Amino acid sequence: MPNKKVWIFGLTLALLLLPQPAFAMHIMEGFLPLEWCITWSVLTIPFVFAGFFSIKKTISEYPRTKMLLAMAGAFAFTLSALKIPSVTGSCSHPTGVGLGAILFGPTAMSVLGIIVLLFQAALLAHGGLTTLGANSFSMAVVGPLSAYFTYKLVKKANGPQWLAIFLAAVLGDLLTYVTTSIQLALAFPAEIGGFSVSLAKFSGIFAVTQLPLAVSEGILTVLIFNAIASYGSKELKDLKILSEEV
Repeated sequence: MPNKKVWIFGLTLALLLLPQPAFAMHIMEGFLPLEWCITWSVLTIPFVFAGFFSIKKTISEYPRTKMLLAMAGAFAFTLSALKIPSVTGSCSHPTGVGLGAILFGPTAMSVLGIIVLLFQAALLAHGGLTTLGANSFSMAVVGPLSAYFTYKLVKKANGPQWLAIFLAAVLGDLLTYVTTSIQLALAFPAEIGGFSVSLAKFSGIFAVTQLPLAVSEGILTVLIFNAIASYGSKELKDLKILSEEV
């Protein structure tokens, strides 16, 4: 089993070796007014604290899931580092938060997400430290929450596992960008039309590339989950993702 875990983890990390275009991502350093940087940071903090307790409890009960937790973080880091040029000089990217939210819950993914964003800001100059709170709220709070509850709703409706995972990843991705658009529209309302016009502009910019990216992320997440289910079914049963009969 340890060799199989290493294989899954290595497969995810191997994606980091793929060629990537160097474009900026997230809300860049110094772009948001100070009051909005503080606001989004304050709103993010409770989810991160809850996530630490959630991770501590999971690891304490099921120590063997540590590798799976690390893989979920690596998956998010890898996908969110893939930048696709959009229009007007902007860019879009997958988020990768759906997988971790499904496996460990939304608040645990908040912790992983903020670590991913912090590393990218500090080491890759993607995003920024002043905008870390805003970027974390969109990608590490709203994205995982959307993915988690989508997954639960589809499962409650007796939908197939693959569909629940696919829709969770897609909506987790899309609602991350909807939130980013809202954040930018609140900070920079249009002179004519205000917030609504600005929101339409920002969301329209990202929609061109984000919609196909979200679908692609959904498909990839299903494939990665199936690989985990094949080689790490015991961990998924511990996390109550798979039944004991599977």
